[in-house]
Amino acid sequence: MNKTKTIKESVVADYPYTIFPNDLNAIKTAFGGRVMEIADRVAAISAKRHSGKICVTLGIDSVRFLEPALEGETLIFKAAVNRVWKSSMEVGVKVLIEDFQTGATRHVVSAYFTFVAINARRRPINIAEIIPETPEEKRRYQEADQRRKLRLGEPAI
Repeated sequence: MNKTKTIKESVVADYPYTIFPNDLNAIKTAFGGRVMEIADRVAAISAKRHSGKICVTLGIDSVRFLEPALEGETLIFKAAVNRVWKSSMEVGVKVLIEDFQTGATRHVVSAYFTFVAINARRRPINIAEIIPETPEEKRRYQEADQRRKLRLGEPAI
């Protein structure tokens, strides 16, 4: 049987990425697709840490680009498993811009990824439940279930 884990056991707290010219679009801001590619990779790390298995992306919800990111800025990616069901899990990703001189941050992107843990035959497998501990984790845990119900076309009570 899979061991139950806490959310903090799978968190990616600080994954930095500096924006270079090849990351920019025609208006000299970071390509949204590039940011999402990195977010997907960071979310996968969190999912893999939780499950101890290879995890594949099933879907992405609620992508919100709040501010543009510019050349030379450093993005900080944060990811955490919000909730686990049978073989799937929701991983929340938050992206900040960090001012390296002052340490100040600005929130620029949020997204929710759904991952499925798979076995060697690429079939879904059951994974450990997750235990939210803090009030923030408990809120995200409840909201993840509401988002899942919406994704599946069920009423989100």
